[in-house]
Amino acid sequence: MTICNRLRAIARPISVMCCLGLGVAGCQAIPGDGPWMNGAKSTSTEALPFDVIDLTPATVVAYRSTDTVSQTSATGELSAGIHATAAPGDVLNVRVFEPYEGSIFPTIRSATSASLGNQRVTDAGTIEVPYVGKVQVAGLDTRQIEKRIIDQLGTKAQDPQVIVEFAADRTNTVMVSGDVKQPGRLSLIEGTRSVVDAINKSGGLASGPTGAPSSTTQFEVVLRRHGNVIMIKQFSDLLAGADVPIEKGDEIIVRPNSQVFTVLGAVTKAGNVPLNKPNMTLLEALGEVNGLSDERANKTGVYLFRMGDIEENPNGRARVFRLDLMQPVSIFVAQQFGIQPKDVIFVTNAPLYEYNKVLTAIYRSFSIISTARGTFNSSNTAITF
Repeated sequence: MTICNRLRAIARPISVMCCLGLGVAGCQAIPGDGPWMNGAKSTSTEALPFDVIDLTPATVVAYRSTDTVSQTSATGELSAGIHATAAPGDVLNVRVFEPYEGSIFPTIRSATSASLGNQRVTDAGTIEVPYVGKVQVAGLDTRQIEKRIIDQLGTKAQDPQVIVEFAADRTNTVMVSGDVKQPGRLSLIEGTRSVVDAINKSGGLASGPTGAPSSTTQFEVVLRRHGNVIMIKQFSDLLAGADVPIEKGDEIIVRPNSQVFTVLGAVTKAGNVPLNKPNMTLLEALGEVNGLSDERANKTGVYLFRMGDIEENPNGRARVFRLDLMQPVSIFVAQQFGIQPKDVIFVTNAPLYEYNKVLTAIYRSFSIISTARGTFNSSNTAITF
């Protein structure tokens, strides 16, 4: 009984180890590094929550990267300067001249000051001008205000000349905040015409943590007007021709770039990758992670997952794009396919790599068994009758 109990005690862990080893080997046969896309190959796309699209020279046309460099800047249609308009709270300096001595207003050569003093625009949008009374100026630029004063003077003055300037401007400004060197208010009267102008006059983009200049592709710009966000664009896109004009009261916020894509699976360096250039292509995206892993990657199994546009089209289906890099033409296809924020690129493992994982697990299982057997033999020799 003593010998039988000893044998049972030794055999039991061996059997447990065998079962665990075979179980591990069986689990390794199931791909654990990402989705199993064979289901997408054999199943109708109607039954899937996404559409599967093979990337070919014919299908990639609809997904080409858009070239924004050739776009014409929206500021090209603006005049050489912005004519700021008056609003309640602004302070105007008004001067009126007449060409002849003895008139109600001094001449240009007269030693008497022609300035009527600073005129604050009231909440009703008016200013007070001697011999004229109230003049409605809200919404008018300086040239229009000058003409209105002349019109209201009528016959009270002979060929009057009126000069109107902003003395203190509290409303004809834009606010620039966020990651710029000198955040604060900027006056439109000084020639600030567009978003890029405002950022440049605020000292440009803030420096990086080491003091080095920050890349333009690391920031996006938000333009808020009357409390509503009317634009969110990459700063690099604004520089490439997508700049927009600004109005008084606008708020410009410069913030870190939130546009990234994700690369997973059999690549050299997986993880989240910022869109560090406009119009990045799939080939460039793979280059950002140092390409595919030579030992692991299945070149016929490169997939890109893209969610539908939930905001614009709630019923839109997600899409899975499939690329076979074993085909030489696929390199040219990858050069045309444009990457979007939140895209997920997944490179599957090669079948041989999966088989090697299984064989390695089986080898480890037999190693455990051999070790246990050696322990059993050593114990058996120690048994005495």
